[in-house]
Amino acid sequence: MKQRPLTGTITALVTPFRKGAVAFDDLEKLVAFQIKGGIDGLVPVGTTGESPTLSHEEHMDVVRAVIAAARKRVPVLAGTGSNSTHEAVELTKLAHDAGADAMLVVAPYYNKPSQEGLFQHYCAIADVTDRPIVLYSIPGRCGIEIGVPVVERLVRRYRHVRWIKEAGGSVDRVDQLKQALGSDITVLSGDDSLTLPFLAVGAEGVISVASNLFVREVSRMVQFARADEFAKAAKVHRQLYPLFKALFIEPNPAPIKVALARAGVIGSDEVRPPLALMSAANLAVLTKALAGLGLRR
Repeated sequence: MKQRPLTGTITALVTPFRKGAVAFDDLEKLVAFQIKGGIDGLVPVGTTGESPTLSHEEHMDVVRAVIAAARKRVPVLAGTGSNSTHEAVELTKLAHDAGADAMLVVAPYYNKPSQEGLFQHYCAIADVTDRPIVLYSIPGRCGIEIGVPVVERLVRRYRHVRWIKEAGGSVDRVDQLKQALGSDITVLSGDDSLTLPFLAVGAEGVISVASNLFVREVSRMVQFARADEFAKAAKVHRQLYPLFKALFIEPNPAPIKVALARAGVIGSDEVRPPLALMSAANLAVLTKALAGLGLRR
């Protein structure tokens, strides 16, 4: 499979539900909406896709459905992470066989391995595919950070480990990665509100929640920044900033599902327990942010 760039604006797709089941018609509609909007890539079954509450069968059915709907028009980065190395390896094999262009692999959560354990975990996964592995460091959810020395060791060992989704909330961390590895590492922002400052110090794109709905707007901000037109990028960032914050006023993806349902892109804002529908107070904050961008339903 010819490798395609994993840069620019990549959407962390929601998984639409209806009456407790995956709404595959809505998922196909969402993929079509993304591609029409000019998205650069798609991530099914990440955190935004509620992967922790999908069965293994549902997980792979969603991956296959997104690959089929995308029809090779944009890269599909399947979420294959787990806190079990065996499970992450198996999901990666299945995603590879399904035709995923790359795998997004979150750091193991809850069991808090050592940095050596992290290195061995990612080696086991990288050994079963020759397609890009996108490391995913999000210490706020996992309790650990993928240390820069571990990233360096993985990049030196594997030609297909050259990407990291960075969601630790630190611009300095992007600098650390770029100082250590330069062009050998592609950094993707994992926080919509930090995408612009990350791009300013060397990141090459974002895996975005906001772009589920605002594809063109987020893409335009990223394109401006990557063209060194930071004044224009900053203007778009300021327009989107209230939304960026409102989308995380409650646990993701509850707010973005509300926005997508109101816009008619998906048919329901349903989430799976233990997530819950938004409170009235926080819904008012989201409604105000959406109204500021022209969505007044």
